[in-house]
Amino acid sequence: MSGTIIFQKEKMNIKTIIALAAFMLLSLIPLRAQRVMVVNIDEEIDATAWRHLRGALRDAETAEPPYNLLMVHLNTYGGAVDMADSMRTALMRCPLPTVAFVDHNAASAGALIVLACDSAYMAPGSSIGAATVVNGQGEPMPPKYQSYWSSVMRSTAAAHGRYVAEGDSVERWRRDPDIAAEMVNPERAVSFTTEEAVANGIVDGTATSVRGVLEQLDMPAATITEYTPTFTDRMMGFFASAGVRVILIMLILGGLYMEMHTPGLGFAAAVSVVATVLYFLPMIVTGTLAPWVVILFLIGVVALALEIFVIPGFGIAGVIGIVAIVVALLGAMVHTDSLTGIDFSSVWSALGTLCVGSALAIGAVLWLTSKHGPKRFRKVATLTTEISVKDGFVGVDMAPSALVGKTGTSITPLRPSGKVEIEGNTYDATSTGEFINSRRPVRVVRYEAAQIYVVEDKDR
Repeated sequence: MSGTIIFQKEKMNIKTIIALAAFMLLSLIPLRAQRVMVVNIDEEIDATAWRHLRGALRDAETAEPPYNLLMVHLNTYGGAVDMADSMRTALMRCPLPTVAFVDHNAASAGALIVLACDSAYMAPGSSIGAATVVNGQGEPMPPKYQSYWSSVMRSTAAAHGRYVAEGDSVERWRRDPDIAAEMVNPERAVSFTTEEAVANGIVDGTATSVRGVLEQLDMPAATITEYTPTFTDRMMGFFASAGVRVILIMLILGGLYMEMHTPGLGFAAAVSVVATVLYFLPMIVTGTLAPWVVILFLIGVVALALEIFVIPGFGIAGVIGIVAIVVALLGAMVHTDSLTGIDFSSVWSALGTLCVGSALAIGAVLWLTSKHGPKRFRKVATLTTEISVKDGFVGVDMAPSALVGKTGTSITPLRPSGKVEIEGNTYDATSTGEFINSRRPVRVVRYEAAQIYVVEDKDR
């Protein structure tokens, strides 16, 4: 009996030892760390911001191992409502949990992005709201625009649903649609401080940093990865910058001018074509290039081609071509919102960029075709091309034209051609009237086609 008991105790001791060993072994294997993708939106909400968010969403959803959370780190005064709406839709459809961290500002369109995320936090001293739809001058748009945008804000807030707090029986909105709609009201343009946003349920809490937000979400040890724009993103941003646009406009217009003054298609045309492609490329990639801009630019190119290759001289086709191309270049830089229409504040910026680029093009052409410019450009420019006898050109000496009105003496009879002496020099001459005998006074009446024409001077 006692032997049996001893055997069971020994058996249980072996099981315990195995369990402890397994637990210790598992404890040595680190758990897979949680991963968070952070995308920074710290400038105007435009096509570039939308491209960055889209890239971050793609990387976060397809990464292996997968990310656990996508965070939108916001500090923006707003921007284009159509781009903000695209970002809102993408965030609401994202299969990963999303969180917004307002670090100073989330005004206007930025407030919509906050509402689109599953949760939101604000840094102390920040603000959110003032989502009234305005034009380029900051003036409120008509009521129909406000009504539409208010419905977008309201539906975004309502999409988060309701909840019942612990110990309470009242069902409440996680994001109150009425409060969200009040942000759009042009008469009030409601904005919230950090404390007010928390009190009104617009955000879930406060944090001083990205790591602080993760601590509130019980992810203190999560690995943070900031989204890095791709090479394509950086290149598109580079070519869309104002300074580069100025240079591209200079090359486009300068190349077109040089090509119009040189025979055939050459280096100037190639430079203009490459500059045109790079100028429109960022807008094509982001899908913000208006169709009318493309059509107008093509009309300008066709008109200039007709002027160069078909119609002699420079006339109405050339004027139409240049005007169409300039307007197309200007229109490509003007932001047009699907809701608010033309952003007139961008018109002045576009005009400034165009004027600077045009001035540089004029300066470059004047320098290239001057005596100080490269020799190859002076040679190919029609207005400065040197013509010579070996190339088949015959020069005409215009110096004898100064003899018109002067008198002399016929050396030989002029019947009608002969020779005359004027101021001690002998010239071939032709009588315009009667034949003139030798040793008779003559007067030069005109110089034409390298020939002196004289009449007998009967007054002498």
